[in-house]
Amino acid sequence: MDFFDGLTMIGGLCLFLFGMNIMGQSLERRAGGALRSILGKLTTGKAAGLATGLGVTAVIQSSSATTVMVVGFVNSGLMTLKQAINVIMGANVGTTVTAWILSLAGIESGNFFIRLLKPSAFTPMLALIGIVFYMFTKSAKKKDTGMILLGFATLMFGMETMSGAVSGLGQMTAFQNLFVLFKNPVLGLLAGAFLTAVIQSSSASVGILQALAVTGQVSYGAAIPIIMGQNIGTCVTALISSVGANVHAKRAAMVHLSFNAIGSAVWLSVFCLIDAIWKPFIFNQPASLFGIAIAHTAFNFLCTIIMLPMAGLLEKLVTKLVHDKKKNADPIELDERLLSTPSIAIQRCQELAAEMANAAVYVLKESILSLKDYSTARAEQIREKEALTDHYEDILGTYLVRLSTKPISESDSWQATKLLKIIGDFERIADHGVNLLESAEELQNKSMELSVEARDEYDVIAKAVSEVLDRTLLAFLNNDLNEAQEIEPLEQVIDTLKEKIRTNHILRLQQGRCSIDAGFVWSDILTNLERTSDHCSNLAGCIIDMAAHHMNIHESLHAIRSDSVIFRQKFDYYLAKYALASSVK
Repeated sequence: MDFFDGLTMIGGLCLFLFGMNIMGQSLERRAGGALRSILGKLTTGKAAGLATGLGVTAVIQSSSATTVMVVGFVNSGLMTLKQAINVIMGANVGTTVTAWILSLAGIESGNFFIRLLKPSAFTPMLALIGIVFYMFTKSAKKKDTGMILLGFATLMFGMETMSGAVSGLGQMTAFQNLFVLFKNPVLGLLAGAFLTAVIQSSSASVGILQALAVTGQVSYGAAIPIIMGQNIGTCVTALISSVGANVHAKRAAMVHLSFNAIGSAVWLSVFCLIDAIWKPFIFNQPASLFGIAIAHTAFNFLCTIIMLPMAGLLEKLVTKLVHDKKKNADPIELDERLLSTPSIAIQRCQELAAEMANAAVYVLKESILSLKDYSTARAEQIREKEALTDHYEDILGTYLVRLSTKPISESDSWQATKLLKIIGDFERIADHGVNLLESAEELQNKSMELSVEARDEYDVIAKAVSEVLDRTLLAFLNNDLNEAQEIEPLEQVIDTLKEKIRTNHILRLQQGRCSIDAGFVWSDILTNLERTSDHCSNLAGCIIDMAAHHMNIHESLHAIRSDSVIFRQKFDYYLAKYALASSVK
């Protein structure tokens, strides 16, 4: 191999790694919803965990990325170590898909139709279709599809470039001696582990081995131990990602290493035993691209077969190896590792936003009750929940802004925007709940009472606000547009109620049937209830906007009001439902 062949090989390797990375990222964005669906079906069952790991890895083309994702899930408390073990085993099988795709480059036949399966025959067309999708379409999904095709074409072009550059190595004595040396199983295993640890991708290192196989100097006796070592080397990525994580995440990373190390030790021993006793002829034969793909799949499948029944023992082993120095450590709510998988990070943000929404509604409804049934225990619980909403707003806002800078799909981008908009309104709802609690405490501390009329009016408007809160929560949690469209007419009724009640209050003041001090507290109560309904209206508008993929909340709310017949019917319905006793004739 001369200097220029060396440069060509390096260039081919760069294109190969770049194409694999681009294709994986684009596949992940394109399949974001499907990825969330797959991971949403996680159960403690072994079959479900295996299928999940296999499916996700087949989509994102990297067992390392899947394992890093699993470490993030365990660190966040989204997955137990027991679940993680099954998913990691499935990921090891799923990573073999890449080797099968690359093995297509080894197709040799005089038959025209069979030759069409060779990547060099169809990748130019895929590249053409990909560039058209990427440059001449506006749809983000079509652009992602274009990038998948371009990534695949680049990957295969890099593979062929590498293969062409190294083809002459087969005649070099030094190269021949190198692979004679690798026939020593231990050296082969170490070489595979080292290469994979450097490039942090077993799929890529198997691809490099397949490229070298075209020289005809890579025998099965050398290739099989190298493949075993590659599975150990790929664990480096997960181990690095577990640095700074909690003990459960570190154990998940250790599961990955232990699984591959034990599997490699077992099957390397079997390999050496077979080689020593039978010396199979096949071990001295040159490995083909298909043969390497078969060996890679068989090894990972056999590792899973022997380790799956021992998942419980594996869990106990890593528990012994990684001690829990900090007992009962809290899981990380939003793990940075999930940022590498935006669709999963969005799902986690949705889950925390749902917890925040429930907490905010709880604060407001409990505060409404505190005005009639105050207790210090209730007050303490309200303040704890309100502090939780502040915490969620802080971490979600920061995390979503960081997530928005990542290459994410169009649907995930809209979801991130929606969450950024809604968390502020839910936090303010909780604040109004605390304001109501303070009004209740002021009435308690100053031994003041609202008039009988005011208490009756309070019951009416409080029920209306409770309903608008319930509808808003359902609309957000279920992305229910029907519920969202019910909120605006109800909010308008609450505005009307507030004005009627304020007018009645002024009349009572003039008649001396209400004290001035209690009147100030009553005014604050009405203001906080009315502003709560305003935030519900904002949330409904945001849900409607995001469903239509635009951000014109005022126009959306105006459109609801402009539908005069339907809006008026709903308005009249809620007006009658929450009529004040004083207004009934």
